Amino acid sequence: MTLGEIDLWQLLDILVLLLIGMGPKVALVPFLSLTADMDGETQKKVANRMVRTATTVALVLLVLGAFLMKLLHFSESALYIAGGIVFLLVALRMLAEAGEEEEGHHEKASGRDAEKMALYPLAVPYLLNPAGITLLVVFSGAIDSWLMLGIMVVLVLLVGALDWLVFTNLDRIAKYLDKSRMAVTEAVFGVLLAALAVELVLRGLADLGVIQAVVH
Repeated sequence: MTLGEIDLWQLLDILVLLLIGMGPKVALVPFLSLTADMDGETQKKVANRMVRTATTVALVLLVLGAFLMKLLHFSESALYIAGGIVFLLVALRMLAEAGEEEEGHHEKASGRDAEKMALYPLAVPYLLNPAGITLLVVFSGAIDSWLMLGIMVVLVLLVGALDWLVFTNLDRIAKYLDKSRMAVTEAVFGVLLAALAVELVLRGLADLGVIQAVVH
């Protein structure tokens, strides 16, 4: 592939998919909930570690994803279905926790080590979510040149930079999200993520020929 053969609209589609798979929106509410009782410095340390971990794992999957599929003998269809199921569980958890009392969130967070929390569940599966893991492995199998690999790495790093900017400046956002707004936001995101999870499962089933593919 040469620079003249690059489809800018296709790259824009890939960027949008990466924003869904590892952008800040999915992890925003869980991050605010789990770090609500931390001071600003600790919160930024957690954010830095979370973003670094998610971006590093994303790059590893981008480079080695196709190899892992061959090594473990699973298909893209199986990956879509598995990713959709795990993503659905994440979405249902968000919906279940949306109405919990604030003390409940603090109790869950207070018993955890901040460094470990940054890795799980914040880096994975919230920031780099199951949809992102699925897409990165699929993208890995579609890369056919060093140029395309370089472009994909740049796109992943761009999304990682956006994540860093958002999560290290959350003190400006958090003041606009009180308890009730957090609950509403978490519930809305939960429904949207559940819909995306179902879409992944349907895509996998359609690829296997179990159901008829629906053209959007």
